[in-house]
Amino acid sequence: MAAQRLSRGRLCQRHAHRASFTACFGAAMTLAARLQAGEVLAMPALVTHARRGDLRHSFRTHADHVLLAPEHVRPPRLMRHNRFGLISFHDSDHGGLRGSGTGAPWALAQLAAAGLAPRRGMVLALLTQPRFLGYWFNPVSFWMLIEDDALIAVIAEVNNTFGQRHSYLLAQPDLAPINAESALTARKVFHVSPFQDVAGKYQFRFALHPDRIAIRIDQMDGTGGINTAMTGPLIPLTNRAVLATVFSRPGGALRVIAQIYWHALRLKLKGAAYRRRPEPPDQEITR
Repeated sequence: MAAQRLSRGRLCQRHAHRASFTACFGAAMTLAARLQAGEVLAMPALVTHARRGDLRHSFRTHADHVLLAPEHVRPPRLMRHNRFGLISFHDSDHGGLRGSGTGAPWALAQLAAAGLAPRRGMVLALLTQPRFLGYWFNPVSFWMLIEDDALIAVIAEVNNTFGQRHSYLLAQPDLAPINAESALTARKVFHVSPFQDVAGKYQFRFALHPDRIAIRIDQMDGTGGINTAMTGPLIPLTNRAVLATVFSRPGGALRVIAQIYWHALRLKLKGAAYRRRPEPPDQEITR
């Protein structure tokens, strides 16, 4: 029986691009175990964005994300790791200074400095949008420390369109698991939009499930601010799923940056005041 399980595990790893690890090893595998085994999960997310205050603006769109564990990832053939491809994930796109990131080691160091070094049963995962034909831009990615099916800590990695990045480390004061009722706050210290002041605070909410993720970010500044939410199922990323995504929503990150500039134009036409870009924070992460 043990030999059969071992043989089955090798077969699943060899053909991970064709079938999910859940199908190979059984539905009892936790989300952390699936990611640690190398599985990549697609998250076709519905994204909503609404500006509050005197000048209102809202929209909804779809964006294709992946959830993976960079230290263990075994992507399907149509998704490359640190190589050019139809879609790809590059460690240097994340963690630390933009353009020269070090990926998971940076995130692990930040977690350890906050007393959140991973222990047995935990995995460091990243929810992000992959490159499309080599092009990369992510408004926000999320490093997630996951234990079994529970979310323990998050690093929200925020990028603006001016080539800058800043991150926010989020966890419960007692390091208890984060659930949908957990309201995690951080002071806004980083310039994201030229139509918003660097003022107020963020409130983050995360609902992580083995088959779904929901995230809400409320930026609050007096009566103004922005409400952003993204939610979607987690499904195994296969070659067929990659092709389906590319043909149904072509462009990937190119679509995202085009939408950002389109809505910036709409805000300007509505009379939104343009703010000069301030200097970024001295530190790369806010705890």
